[in-house]
Amino acid sequence: MKTFQKPLSAQEEKAFLKKYQEGDLDAKNVLIERNMRLVAHVVKKYQGIAEDQEDLISIGTIGLIKAVSTFDHNKSSKLASYAVRCIENEILMFLRSRKKLNKEVSLYESIGTDKEGNEIHLMDVMEGDAEDTEEQYLHKENVRKLYNLVEQVLTEQEYKVLCMRYGLYGTEGLTQRAIAGKMGISRSYVSRIEKNAVIKLRNYFE
Repeated sequence: MKTFQKPLSAQEEKAFLKKYQEGDLDAKNVLIERNMRLVAHVVKKYQGIAEDQEDLISIGTIGLIKAVSTFDHNKSSKLASYAVRCIENEILMFLRSRKKLNKEVSLYESIGTDKEGNEIHLMDVMEGDAEDTEEQYLHKENVRKLYNLVEQVLTEQEYKVLCMRYGLYGTEGLTQRAIAGKMGISRSYVSRIEKNAVIKLRNYFE
């Protein structure tokens, strides 16, 4: 985990809080930067879960920013105590929302039905060899529709991830880790983008 700046002394913190309350935004930035150790401290509690630690640092930092922005010394004697609660709340809200939305998106999940009422799966329209002429025609129609949706309803980032992940347009499919390396983002973030993109396609596919 990265090294953070030394915390402010009680006297320094009081001075910077006063400056910030008077409208000094530079003072706010100092208060955030010098309290980043609190974020790292809270994130350590969640090392056993399957979330990227850098992502949790980012979420925790949002909590810290909220803490500095809303701190009232009349209600709480120490910024650190208040900030820890805000950081923990932000991370817990993130984890709860992830738990609700983080249903594993499978290539074999239904994304719609064909004209005969049969379920269509993402895997069906991305690959597979149809044997008879009618099946080949329906397969091509589903592929055409999916490709149109990929280009129309996905964000540029979702489009890029899905193309690399599933080898669309004749490219070779890549692992989430390989995509993360190419795009300079975390693997868990790639996973979220992929899942959101597939869910979006499933909602549009009729």
